[in-house]
Amino acid sequence: MKFKGHPERKRDEGIKTKQELIVNKEKPLGSIQEYELLLQVHYRNSKEKRELKEFLKFCALSSFFLPEPVKIIRAKATTYCGYQNRALRCACEDSYSWFPPQCLDPQNCSLLKAGSPQTCDCHSSNLTQSVYFCERTKVWGTFKINKKFTEDLLDSSSAKYAKYTTGIEMQLKEAYKGIQGFESVRVIQFRDGSIVVGYEVVGSSGTSELLSGIEQMVEKAKTYLRQLYTLEENSFRVFGEAQCNSIAFGFGSENDEYTLPCSLGYIGNITVRCQPSGWHILEEMCVLSELEELKKNSRELARNSTDAEAAVSSLVQKLSMVIQQSPSTTAGNLASVVSILGNISSLRKSFTVSNSTMENVINIADHILNSASLTNWTVLLKKEKNASSQLLESLENISTLVPSTALPLHFSRDFINWKGIPVSANLSNQGYNYETEFPPQNTPSPITGHVSIGPGQFKKHLPHTIISMTSLTLGNILPIAENKNAQVNGPLISIIIPNSSIHEISLTFSKMKLNLSQPQCVFWDFSHLQWTDTGCHLENETANLVTCLCTHLTSYSVLMSSIVPPAIVPIVKWITFVGLGVSIGSLILCLTIQGLFWKQVNKNQTSHSRHICIVNIALCLLIADVWFIVAATVDTNSGVCTAAVFFAHLFYLSLFFWMLLLGFLLAYRVIFVFHHMATPLMVAVGFCLGYGCPLIISIVTFLVTQPSDGYKRKDACWLNWSDGSKPLLAFAVPALTIVAVNLVVVLLVLTKLWRPAVGERLAQDNKATVKRIGRSLLVLTPLLGLTWGFGIVTMADGQNLSWHVIFAFLNAFQGLFILCFGILLDSKLRQLLLNKLSPLSCWDQTSKQKLSDSSVTLRFEKPFNPFQQKGCYVFSYTSESSHDIMLTQFSSAEQSGES
Repeated sequence: MKFKGHPERKRDEGIKTKQELIVNKEKPLGSIQEYELLLQVHYRNSKEKRELKEFLKFCALSSFFLPEPVKIIRAKATTYCGYQNRALRCACEDSYSWFPPQCLDPQNCSLLKAGSPQTCDCHSSNLTQSVYFCERTKVWGTFKINKKFTEDLLDSSSAKYAKYTTGIEMQLKEAYKGIQGFESVRVIQFRDGSIVVGYEVVGSSGTSELLSGIEQMVEKAKTYLRQLYTLEENSFRVFGEAQCNSIAFGFGSENDEYTLPCSLGYIGNITVRCQPSGWHILEEMCVLSELEELKKNSRELARNSTDAEAAVSSLVQKLSMVIQQSPSTTAGNLASVVSILGNISSLRKSFTVSNSTMENVINIADHILNSASLTNWTVLLKKEKNASSQLLESLENISTLVPSTALPLHFSRDFINWKGIPVSANLSNQGYNYETEFPPQNTPSPITGHVSIGPGQFKKHLPHTIISMTSLTLGNILPIAENKNAQVNGPLISIIIPNSSIHEISLTFSKMKLNLSQPQCVFWDFSHLQWTDTGCHLENETANLVTCLCTHLTSYSVLMSSIVPPAIVPIVKWITFVGLGVSIGSLILCLTIQGLFWKQVNKNQTSHSRHICIVNIALCLLIADVWFIVAATVDTNSGVCTAAVFFAHLFYLSLFFWMLLLGFLLAYRVIFVFHHMATPLMVAVGFCLGYGCPLIISIVTFLVTQPSDGYKRKDACWLNWSDGSKPLLAFAVPALTIVAVNLVVVLLVLTKLWRPAVGERLAQDNKATVKRIGRSLLVLTPLLGLTWGFGIVTMADGQNLSWHVIFAFLNAFQGLFILCFGILLDSKLRQLLLNKLSPLSCWDQTSKQKLSDSSVTLRFEKPFNPFQQKGCYVFSYTSESSHDIMLTQFSSAEQSGES
């Protein structure tokens, strides 16, 4: 025998509401109490079935065997069952029906909607746990009373609840008593929103007939209700089918949203919304009272950490006992456990963790990571999206509190595996290996994980401990970006190495779902609360396993190549930073020389334009290199890192645009030999192109990608390549395009140089041409940025050591090359510098020049200083070919025509 609405009626675990207590709470004296008894009676044949029905009719007419004032109102058979094909098949008696989607015991029975009448098939003959029997025809109605809602209306034992239900039921019975088939009406729920009343009408006729009769009596029902209450206009509704209906949440129509208090022993509320599939929990924060108390204790512990070790041990032990005894893991309980563990981990600098405490923590984690709790995790993460990340971080932090003297330890549970070892001196030579295995989870074979850290992979000093932790389900509750069509398809492996780092780690995962493809190696980024593949790449994939290699690094080569092999990293970093130091010193010297002799070398338009380009190229490269060093030394999560990324991007782009301008100027002088552009116009165009375009690109890149946190890399201060927006393209595309354009310019120059100068003997043509070409290549390659073209090769063949070394060397030392080939190979600047350094060098150089130029017509036979300043100017030969004059100037000779 079961009471309808009694809390024994089975439903989904984890949902606790006061709705359960409506029936078995006694109403105040003087009110009529109505109970419905469900009796299960066995009969052997049709004759006994008929006799049972006759007995029920007799019971309905007589209540002589019941003590006063109890009275039987009605007694009818509702559901009959029989065996068919070794299965129990049940159907409804006349005027009774199933109320989908459940029937009898949802765990063992299924409702077959096809056919008439609808049947319920069960693979178990034990119906003692059945809840959803056939019921009489029901029609539902709602209306609003224009009064303030109070919590008393959710408590069926309160006087206010009894007053409202008695009054409403009395008035509605008077209104509906003339409807054919009407049997009873009952208030079944009160909801917030003024006072929203929900009631149920039961009848013996069909649903359509009963609903039609109720609809015809709507105005009459309003009239009777207005005798006691003020109704809100247009709030009265009746319907024959409840879109949502459950014992826990009552009934409702689509988009109805209610908030209900949790049941006794729990603190908090549940918010649900009616959707086409039924009630959907929007928010559920029901917390056991004991857990709430432990949560308060953990906060107090965080504020007062005196004797923290004993206090934490006691707290964790109590927490483990409470959640092990809890019948369900609600979303509220999950949130409280995560909060408690977070408070404990915040104390990690003031105490150590004992073996028993760590074991209790693992037991707690195993309980809340049970696969049956994943639905409640989904509910929690809607409200607290960082909860799963906080849990993982807390477990890792607490793991580091186990002292090396307490290790080794190993805890293996159904959903989590934890292992800690002390580190010995020979670990650096032997490496580290960790393996774990979980029983099959709807998979043909066990779920495994393997970690390998090879010999020599530990940076700097060895750690004291290594902690390995694997979770079967934690990865599934860490959120995935909405724009990514992916899911976690393997266990989550955490390797905790306190106060140390590694060059490379290999991880092998077994696939949980074999039908998924295109694996991507990722790790969880606590700073940005997302999965990222930065520094990780797929090494190998088989039908059942995926192997990943992960490494994190910062080097010059990462500007163009997203992956650098770990073995190359030390070499590339050494070349990069040594080269940057030399380059910065060279650029400062370059700018100093240009400043000293600026007036002397800018005596014509061509020379003036060329030196403006060289000065700005040197200045941009100097500033960019300084910001690169800043980016390599600051914390990746700081604001300085973001600033370093922005300014490095800006000035490296400016470097390339000034190189482009120099290339355009060179091409212009090659093609239009006798045409001259006004100097102010050329300077204005140069500064707009050299600084305006890079500034626009840098600002737009920042504004577009920074709001989505995709602007910079997570492990280095440089533009990101991993996320969908790929802001690194805002550097790579302009830079490589400019390199390609400048390469065309160089080919144009070489084509012009291939033609021998007028007056040269044929026997000397090839030799002179090769010299001019070689000299021009030395000068133009660093000035036009052609060395950056090796970045394409490093991306295409990223595992080749030679390409990375060449790329790092050429670009790290670019400042030195500009000094050597752009300044020191310039004969005029070299002469001015020698004159500045040695007063005698002027006369020596003059005599040498006379001897070497004896076969050439001289403009001046001796050094001449028109302004009588210290030092001297030497004017060399002038060829008959105007092309040779121009090309010599752009090859940094700057001889004739520059006076």
